[in-house]
Amino acid sequence: MSQNAARLKSLRAELAQIDEQLAVFADDADDTAIRALVSETPGAAHEANDARKHADAMRRHRQHVVETIGDLERKQDELLDKLTSKS
Repeated sequence: MSQNAARLKSLRAELAQIDEQLAVFADDADDTAIRALVSETPGAAHEANDARKHADAMRRHRQHVVETIGDLERKQDELLDKLTSKS
């Protein structure tokens, strides 16, 4: 139970960091997309595509961490249910 709680604490801290990084990546992707539209050069389009890929990868990582937190919370609830039903 204590290992589960420690893992949840760690994942929640990681999620906070991911949220901060995702905000930066998303802003960068938006900025580079606008620059690509304005400049209409292949290099700018490639840069915008790369920025979007980074933001998308961070979104997928965030979703994985959120799902893992949900799984751990369910396991913790199950353990607590077992403990309280034995009392």
